[in-house]
Amino acid sequence: MTNLLILIPVALFLGGLGLAAFMWSLKAKQYEDLDGAANRILLDDDLDDDERS
Repeated sequence: MTNLLILIPVALFLGGLGLAAFMWSLKAKQYEDLDGAANRILLDDDLDDDERS
């Protein structure tokens, strides 16, 4: 029973911490351009023509 008195507040704190991190990521617009990051890995714009051969 004394374990529950410790584990329940710890679980609530960690859940709130995760929720706060998720809300921060929404506010920081981390999920705005999901397709751009997926397509950017396929492009080789940083290489010059001399480096490609």
